[in-house]
Amino acid sequence: MDSYEWHAEAEKIVLVMDNLSTHSPAALYEALEPAEARRLVEKLEWHDTPRHGSGLNVAERELSVLARQCLDRRIPDLEALWREVAAWVRTRNAAVVKVDWQFTTTDARVKLKRLYPTIELQ
Repeated sequence: MDSYEWHAEAEKIVLVMDNLSTHSPAALYEALEPAEARRLVEKLEWHDTPRHGSGLNVAERELSVLARQCLDRRIPDLEALWREVAAWVRTRNAAVVKVDWQFTTTDARVKLKRLYPTIELQ
């Protein structure tokens, strides 16, 4: 089953994505037949994360920490999983963990040079 068939009955699917050029309705038209692409475009609600300091990156980091601190062992059943994750969330929230963004605009202009426009003065 293709991933776009997983939620065929859903009226609307909300997508939260980082700001890559491939994350657009146009990408669906490149990958699918026009009728299917149009059907999906009408079903999808697009939400981009902020351009500088992606909230999606924060979520990915938290999921990684969850996996290492809480899910790195066998959990016997779904109920136990819910209890373990809830306890981990309470502990993590009580710690008031903050994100230390160290990627500066200068770093971005070097690393992502192809994304920044250049102005040639004559």
